[in-house]
Amino acid sequence: MSKIINVVLSGGVGSRLWPLSRRAKPKQYLPIFEGKTLFELTVERNQPLVSKVTLVGSIQNKDLAEPYLKGLNSDIIAEAAPRNTAAAIAFAAFHAEPDDILIVTPSDHLIEGEASYQEAINQGIVFAQEGFIATFGIVPTRPETGYGYIEHDGNTVLAFREKPNQETAREFLKKGSFLWNSGIFCFKAGVFLEELMRFEPKLYTAAEKAFEFAHDLVLDEEHSLQIPSKSIDYAVLERSELIKVVPARFQWSDMGAFDSLFAYLKEKGYPVDENGNIVVGTNKHTVFVGLSNCMLINTEDAVLVLDRNRAQDVKQVYELLEKENSPLV
Repeated sequence: MSKIINVVLSGGVGSRLWPLSRRAKPKQYLPIFEGKTLFELTVERNQPLVSKVTLVGSIQNKDLAEPYLKGLNSDIIAEAAPRNTAAAIAFAAFHAEPDDILIVTPSDHLIEGEASYQEAINQGIVFAQEGFIATFGIVPTRPETGYGYIEHDGNTVLAFREKPNQETAREFLKKGSFLWNSGIFCFKAGVFLEELMRFEPKLYTAAEKAFEFAHDLVLDEEHSLQIPSKSIDYAVLERSELIKVVPARFQWSDMGAFDSLFAYLKEKGYPVDENGNIVVGTNKHTVFVGLSNCMLINTEDAVLVLDRNRAQDVKQVYELLEKENSPLV
């Protein structure tokens, strides 16, 4: 009998949330969301819909995730090297039965509106049962430049669009036929693997071989590095004729950068001064003079002072530290 499985992806570092997010403790494991982590919230949110959880994440995240999966019907597939989402999802599909329905969710998204979420996922499950690959698009509330977009007509996908500039994002919002690409998917394991084999045979074959050589669901680096690194969007979604989109109205943020974290904290009543400045990580009396829309992020070993309009640029700081082999990453 087929199962409905929540495939949770947990391989990212969250570089745009440095210095809060580090290799040793990525953003999805930070208990800063009313005392809970994004990973914990993800698993809880999907429990009413599924009978099993399969985590696909980096080997470093395995120990971080295990406490949240205790008592659940769950498996952990540990990646030795990050090879992007197409391969990660393929591992989960190889581990499932062909007719099992996979609800693929990143572990670092903040979602509110449980009833709307379950309604959208249930529609995706219906599409999956009919042999389609369902993706979920969020009805946009602002001209956001940090997200990809899906152009649609009802449940039909017309095009996937990269992250736009401000002017293009405004045009998307005005047209009303664009959705934010949530990165959440639903399909039968066998259907996904068939489409992956069709469009990316080298990736499929290399991922299958790596999975065959895994020991206790822990993949080895040698075989993993032979897998082409491609996202599910490029490998399958943008090329398959089986795609359906579910327009959804639940509140969603990929919590990818500090502007998203600011919006969350402000909504929850976190102190923000009259010029839109905020302090995270210290109780020291902090005053912003002549500054507006800034964040001060304090950790034990680093301080970040950020203009929120440049939130996406924090990734460059992380990459520079990484290049220098700094212990701060």
